[in-house]
Amino acid sequence: MLDDETAFLGRDKCAVVGIGQTAFARDSGRSVLSLATEAALKALEDAGLTVDDVDGIVRADVDTVTPYSLAAALGVNNLSYWGDTGPGGVAPCMMMGLAIGAILSGQAKTVIAFRSLNGRSEARLGGSGQRVGAETVGGFGTYDEYYLPYGLLSAGQTFALMAQRHMLEYGTTAEQLGAVALACREHANLTPHAQMQSKPLTMDEYLSARMISTPLRLYDFCLESDGACAVVITSAERARDLRKPPVLISGVAGGAPPDRRAGMMFPVVTRQDMTDLGGRRAGETLWKRAGLGPSEIDIAQLYDCFTISVILQLEAYGFCAKGEGGPFAASGAIRRDGSLPINTGGGHLSEGYVHGMNHIVQAVRQLRGEADMQIAGAETCLVTGGPLPVGSSVVFRKAS
Repeated sequence: MLDDETAFLGRDKCAVVGIGQTAFARDSGRSVLSLATEAALKALEDAGLTVDDVDGIVRADVDTVTPYSLAAALGVNNLSYWGDTGPGGVAPCMMMGLAIGAILSGQAKTVIAFRSLNGRSEARLGGSGQRVGAETVGGFGTYDEYYLPYGLLSAGQTFALMAQRHMLEYGTTAEQLGAVALACREHANLTPHAQMQSKPLTMDEYLSARMISTPLRLYDFCLESDGACAVVITSAERARDLRKPPVLISGVAGGAPPDRRAGMMFPVVTRQDMTDLGGRRAGETLWKRAGLGPSEIDIAQLYDCFTISVILQLEAYGFCAKGEGGPFAASGAIRRDGSLPINTGGGHLSEGYVHGMNHIVQAVRQLRGEADMQIAGAETCLVTGGPLPVGSSVVFRKAS
């Protein structure tokens, strides 16, 4: 058990009481507002609440659906708190922090946190094409103009450089990256709503897949999905009287690497150690706030935009030593019968990519005992946010 003199005042004071999601698809044929509305209504129904109970909405800063637009679509009449956070995939974990702050400070009683995007049929969030043309140095805060002329154009290329460095430094192998892809696919095969539910994957198929950006192959990349997810957060005291068992929020934390760089994704290549994530510092804070450590986590939903990001986060959050993430993954520890099952719905690699929000929904399902691939006895779950440029994380706990 870890703790410190300044324990997190919000520990177990708030809970997720409702979850909702749409289908995950290649082409939804719908607006992102329509998707967000569906997910939010399902989350309220799951909680046994109505739109009249909602007085707060939080979102990711890069999403196009605004809190007030969602409030109008839902028919919320009492919206008194709204906010956004980011960047990108870092946002869902930090939205839990926004909700806690609003509830404990009395600014809201019932908060919806959501993400909604047509990431496959419309536009991939974070793509360099959305940022080209900035008129000032550091335009949009990305500093992309320093990297685009030299051919660094995508997230996949950035994480490929990180994977190559990890291979050179620590001997990480393609098979160890493949172990992450196969674990997520195995879990998706047992999850009816997962996009890859009916598509098993073998190591031979993984290794023979086309190379996208060396050393990352096709199945090292996450899906691009259309879809939305939403959760409802309220006080733990109030949650006891609602429809479903509450899932407590034990701790939330963000963190930046000690060797910080300005900008978003590409500047990671100028760090002294591009494989050191902000999640390391986020984890150090998180364990103190939640009052537990890595050995007390039963399952984890790790942000798997690429297979290498899982290996780096296993190290950053203390499940293994630096450089040992590959062997840890290959040992079977991250599979459903391992010591730390990860991404139990299939994750971003095989379930769907709602930029971190589906991981939070899956965490709640597991701790309620409602998951399709249920991990027996699971009482604690770590969820992590996007690995770059900073880290974010949250620990959920089953209410006793």
